[in-house]
Amino acid sequence: MPRMLDVSDEVRAEIGDEEAARLLAGESAPGSYDCTSCRTPGDSEQERTSTVLFIGDETAVLAFAHATCLPSQVVQVTEEQLQGAVRSIGAGGPESQQQAPQGHQPQYGGQAQDVQQPHQPHQSQQPADLVPEQAVLGVTSGLVLIQGELHPALVVEPTAPVARPGTFGSGDDFLPLLIEQGFMPLTELAAVPPVLHGWSVLLAAGQLHAVLQPNPSGGRPVAWWQAHQPLQVTDGWRAAANKHQQVLMFAAPVGSIGRQPREDLMRDALDKAAGGGKLVGAALPLAGI
Repeated sequence: MPRMLDVSDEVRAEIGDEEAARLLAGESAPGSYDCTSCRTPGDSEQERTSTVLFIGDETAVLAFAHATCLPSQVVQVTEEQLQGAVRSIGAGGPESQQQAPQGHQPQYGGQAQDVQQPHQPHQSQQPADLVPEQAVLGVTSGLVLIQGELHPALVVEPTAPVARPGTFGSGDDFLPLLIEQGFMPLTELAAVPPVLHGWSVLLAAGQLHAVLQPNPSGGRPVAWWQAHQPLQVTDGWRAAANKHQQVLMFAAPVGSIGRQPREDLMRDALDKAAGGGKLVGAALPLAGI
């Protein structure tokens, strides 16, 4: 039976017209699925459904989402991250035998395991171009209360001062560099910061994989931060992310926040950093969940 699938031009370019036709005809797409965004059931025979293609170095995983949750898109991830997501995927959908362009073999994602582990800090393997080799980015997840509503948040703090690329000074340019990218200086957490378009938070199989930024050369977004291993988030954090369809990212210089074991302590540290002029933030749309 034909499917109500949205297949974007960039997804079609990766999987090919023949595979796209098979999907639309219902030959290789499941009727029912677990939305890769909201984690609730969907039915591609009854409602518009987006195809979301996660691409690694050698593997590609095609997931499905309610069109109201995510648009059809291609998301670049590391092979290690993608294989980790594949290992956590249950037997929810058929596996394609068709070889995709550039050696990618699409697999079809079903339901992912759900593991609760709040506030697990992860440091990036290749943090960002703006971070020198001696500094890595610590990222902590948590819920932040703003105007009476809980919002999913990521708090980013480097392990050492960050110098501007190409310089060898002893200063810390971490916040100025982020402000130049569009992040807003915050003096208090009284309101949700504005959306920073072009940036996004990548979640796959219910786990946090990366923060993506625009590609200076154009094309697909590139990773600004990537987790060594996917960061596990709580049910509450994921539910809030699904509700708002965005994640708040706050960043502060080394030594401003620290590793806080509880959300109330993290909030106190954020308020202190904001009051001291050491906090920037933005709302980042979801690239997948």
